[in-house]
Amino acid sequence: MDTEIKQRLQETKEWLQKEYSGIRTGQANPGLLDSVRVSSYGSFMPLNQVGSIGIEDARTLRLSLWDGSQISAVEQAIREADLGVSVVTDSSGVRVIFPELTIERREQLLKLAKSKLEDARIAVRAVRDEVMKFIDKSEKAGDISEDEKFTKKEFVQNAIDTTNRELELLFTQKEQELKK
Repeated sequence: MDTEIKQRLQETKEWLQKEYSGIRTGQANPGLLDSVRVSSYGSFMPLNQVGSIGIEDARTLRLSLWDGSQISAVEQAIREADLGVSVVTDSSGVRVIFPELTIERREQLLKLAKSKLEDARIAVRAVRDEVMKFIDKSEKAGDISEDEKFTKKEFVQNAIDTTNRELELLFTQKEQELKK
């Protein structure tokens, strides 16, 4: 049961990291393009499977495609993803340029980041509640002693507290990125 709890808490943390990677800051971040799918040879593929993504400078990503005939499809896919970036093509691939963020946009993104943090906290609380009820049922059924119940509950609460601190740290890091 302990490994299942830790796995579920880790999944929540990974979910929040993925959500935060999709929140655009003023910095070029290849993670922002993870959700973009491009039509390639009859199927939809992630961008990182049709070319390499590199950081050209603080606000520009460079996509070097393995097949030059894919440039227009990649450009179209990025535009349709509506990421708030501009796309420029040239002979060697595609450039994705991130505009400077306005103060209002930064505040919106910060609210979004707080909302995602709260969603993650709710998921963590749900795990805790479910496990605590299971522990109580196990004790009532006679499967574990009262001492074991308290030991298990303490373990669960420590895992929850650690996860909440990690989630808060992720939020603090994202907040710092947005304020730059």
